[in-house]
Amino acid sequence: MRRSPRTPLLAALALIASAAQAEAPAPTGASWWKHVEFLASDSLEGRDTGSEGYRKAAAYVTEQLSAAGVKPGAGESYLQEVALVSRRLVEERSRLSLVRGGKETRLTLGKEAIISSRTGEAGSVDAPLVFVGYGLTIPEAGHEDLAGVDLQGKIAVVLQGGPEKVSGALRAHHGSTSERVKALKQAGAVGIVMLQNPKLVEVPWERAAGARKQPAMMFADPALNDDQGLKLSVVVNMAHAQKLFAGAPHTYDALVALANADKPLPKFELPSRLKAEVAFETSPVQAANVVGILPGSDPKLASEYVVISAHLDHVGIGEPVRGDRIYNGAMDNASGVAAVLEVARALQASPEKPKRSVLFALVMGEEKGLLGAKYFAARPTVPAAGLLADLNMDMFLPLVPFTHVVAYGQEESTLGASLEQVAAAHGVTVLPDPQPNRMGFVRSDQYAFIREGVPALAFKFGAVPGSPEEKTLRGWYSERYHAPSDDLAQPVDKEGAAKFVRLLAGLARTVANAPERPHWNDTSFFRRFAK
Repeated sequence: MRRSPRTPLLAALALIASAAQAEAPAPTGASWWKHVEFLASDSLEGRDTGSEGYRKAAAYVTEQLSAAGVKPGAGESYLQEVALVSRRLVEERSRLSLVRGGKETRLTLGKEAIISSRTGEAGSVDAPLVFVGYGLTIPEAGHEDLAGVDLQGKIAVVLQGGPEKVSGALRAHHGSTSERVKALKQAGAVGIVMLQNPKLVEVPWERAAGARKQPAMMFADPALNDDQGLKLSVVVNMAHAQKLFAGAPHTYDALVALANADKPLPKFELPSRLKAEVAFETSPVQAANVVGILPGSDPKLASEYVVISAHLDHVGIGEPVRGDRIYNGAMDNASGVAAVLEVARALQASPEKPKRSVLFALVMGEEKGLLGAKYFAARPTVPAAGLLADLNMDMFLPLVPFTHVVAYGQEESTLGASLEQVAAAHGVTVLPDPQPNRMGFVRSDQYAFIREGVPALAFKFGAVPGSPEEKTLRGWYSERYHAPSDDLAQPVDKEGAAKFVRLLAGLARTVANAPERPHWNDTSFFRRFAK
């Protein structure tokens, strides 16, 4: 068959398309790092939610989305404003004591224990202590720590972690603050004391104690606060935990040993009561999620959205460590925000746009309890029925070459199969969660979408167990997590980050172009949230 000669117009269009394809900028380590450099600079002072530094970060992200050709995603604006309340413990008017045999022993705040500024109420508490194992109620797995225990008017003492027989995602869900509070309230408890397990500690006590002075936040609308209802929430320093167990039938060390051997934990009343006086100071705060949309190219599918999310906030200015008070949050989570911006740029620049729309959500308040993601998932700027998946980036840790990836939630939905397909094409191996007791599945913004029925994945660089790369990734938590040293001076594998961004863009395109929406697997507990 003889081909028709090209007309000048067709030739010009073909040339334009070819040029566009050739000029579509592939994500590079340099372009990704440029965003990190701005967001983690000292001038933004750690991007604390509601701060001037956070507003500068939101303005930068808005500018970058607009420059990439991404449309506003909150009506005519990129900003979804949220009203919050900041709350800080007033330590000079607060106290904590153990009472035994009429003798009161004061616990030093910051040294021996921390009173939560987020969960609890102002006023007095004086109640018996009951050790209830992990404090988990997981009927789906036949695990029940609260059954048969009298908690009415008492304080539950809980050990960090959970039974190995329960899947990591299920363990994480029931170990979330909202689920714990709900179960303890139903059992009649008035408070919770959390005991650390040394095996699971991510942040040294000194750093956690310094962070207690930073304010917590909650929604100004009480209907959105699903983790309130207990009078008191306390974390005890593991170096002093045995003080609670003086005269008890089991020691703290013995209970930790049972947990680490995955043996059943006993439940018993402790000889001491806990007495507390709690005072808070509050103030209003305004902060915004930044939302942009790349409209889908298929008119029939454009009303469905693949969400790509990352939290824009960090913890701001805090207690000095080696003279540095700015908690820059380079990996946590300027890295994730930079990845979202690079994916947005790559998808928009590609001559072939995704069939479904892609929604970019840079959310506030993750460090304060997933507030921005909770608000967006509960009150989305697009019809809720159109939200079909969330791909979340939170300190994905590009510290080593990108050869392995861990995706929280990969066993729960068909997104796992899509990830396997795309990862294989990029020469990347998908690994299971190596530390399910750290409960990563519920500790970042993807969990807010999951609770609204939206399948989700959250990503970390992975490594072969026992390898030097694994040592590097694990060491980052003790050395830099929520520390001023999470800054621009730390070693970073920029090419690994760029490769991750290319994989993420490919995954977003695969999900957006798939014949069917992602769905929960039949075996997934989280199917119950589907709407």
